[in-house]
Amino acid sequence: MKERVVYRHLKRVNGEEIDIVIEDGIIAEITGAGQARGDREWDGTDLYVSSGWIDMHVHAFPEFDPYGDEIDEIGVKQGVTTIVDAGSCGADRIGDLVASGKRAETNLLAFLNISRIGLKRIDELSELAWIDRELLKAALADYRDSIVGLKARISQSVVRENGVTPLRISRELSLETGMPLMVHIGSAPPDIREVIPLLQRKDIITHYLNGKANNLFDEAGEPLPVLTEAIGRGVHLDVGHGTASFSFRVAEAAKRQGIHPDTISTDIYRGNRLNGPVYSMANVLSKFLYLGYPLEEVIAAVTTRAAQWLGREELGRIQVGDPAHLTLFAVKEEPVELVDSEGERRVSNRRIEAKGVIVHGKFIECKVRA
Repeated sequence: MKERVVYRHLKRVNGEEIDIVIEDGIIAEITGAGQARGDREWDGTDLYVSSGWIDMHVHAFPEFDPYGDEIDEIGVKQGVTTIVDAGSCGADRIGDLVASGKRAETNLLAFLNISRIGLKRIDELSELAWIDRELLKAALADYRDSIVGLKARISQSVVRENGVTPLRISRELSLETGMPLMVHIGSAPPDIREVIPLLQRKDIITHYLNGKANNLFDEAGEPLPVLTEAIGRGVHLDVGHGTASFSFRVAEAAKRQGIHPDTISTDIYRGNRLNGPVYSMANVLSKFLYLGYPLEEVIAAVTTRAAQWLGREELGRIQVGDPAHLTLFAVKEEPVELVDSEGERRVSNRRIEAKGVIVHGKFIECKVRA
């Protein structure tokens, strides 16, 4: 007989209090608070529940230094039930990444780096010979269930003398394979005004709130025309906080202009998890509460909107009959110091704290340092 576990008195982000019954890893019943019955009960008073958080930009291949970490350290222990590795691996190592994902508690998806070597080196697009079209297509065929798109890091330290050429090749590969692009933006060359026009509907700009000289906003905080045109084409805006890619100043300018993130992601790996400025998904989400975004919008950016982009709607909802992928979290009304990638510090009076996840039929307590 299946055990019925009741998670009681949980709050949705709209304030509605509910009980959720889980049997054999499946959501069996959703009732008003205090109404459900089960074999075991878990009291969630004062906690919020959402579908499991999805981090659209992480680096989860620990063999590659500096951009790597253990899957569950940046997944379930952070309150994140699904991570999307953002191009740590190209065709050479994507099989190893997928295999490690099958051993983890966290669900793993991935963008395939267009460079076969991935982040084995951090100038992975400095040699065009490392873009092996046939190997890339073979990897897509072998791991199509896990790969959600192609990743190209288009900044000077990565492409070296190749400018926008790797992105033009990426666009060709995207059209040939039907896979959207996630494009990392950063320091010039190439100039951002060369990069963004090559992106199409459903492609992702990650690091769109970076404060580097080559960013998407002018000195007055106005969006560059290439950005507003890209939004009009349906290009997706992802935060990708990272060590060097989130600026409070730019984020405030974007909010004034009504240019909100489609998804909030961390670009987390061991270094910026342990030493900041990222620390955790909850820490990054707290920055958007500080910026004045409502809780509902902040959580949607790591649940429903991420799930919609992935084409996996079930990951972004709480519905009877679905596998239980849930995140339990608190919103603390207390001061917290937050720091961006420029070293700028702000004090917020609210913070989000991940408490636990329910995934693969079990409750896992979160272990977050900040």
